[in-house]
Amino acid sequence: MELNWIAIIVAAVSAFVLGGIWYGPLFGKKWMAHVGITEQMIEESKSMMPKVYGLAFVLNLVAVIAFAAFLGNEVDVATGAMYGLVAGLFWVAASFGISYLFEGRPLGLWLINGGYHTLQFAIFGAIIGAFN
Repeated sequence: MELNWIAIIVAAVSAFVLGGIWYGPLFGKKWMAHVGITEQMIEESKSMMPKVYGLAFVLNLVAVIAFAAFLGNEVDVATGAMYGLVAGLFWVAASFGISYLFEGRPLGLWLINGGYHTLQFAIFGAIIGAFN
């Protein structure tokens, strides 16, 4: 199987675009409240952000590569998005849910993080399908 590296890069970048919106204007303040992060803490950690974003990009690449290999070369946009939705909701978000239950984390945090990864994988699948 051949992987489409352009699709993989585009999909990895899409996670940052989605994350900027999701953890910014959409749910940023609620997410910060759930995890106990303040604006001051963000300001104080700005020097670490290049490392955090760099490693996050590498992890997104790993996730997209594995998902692209899972999907194969015959998937289209709609099927890729549907498979991504299923993977995000029933594999990633459900796994988070199990951990969050045992850790006593709030439902709101699970909805924010699980929702992000569900949409993230749906977008990954759609992009991979669009490039096939």
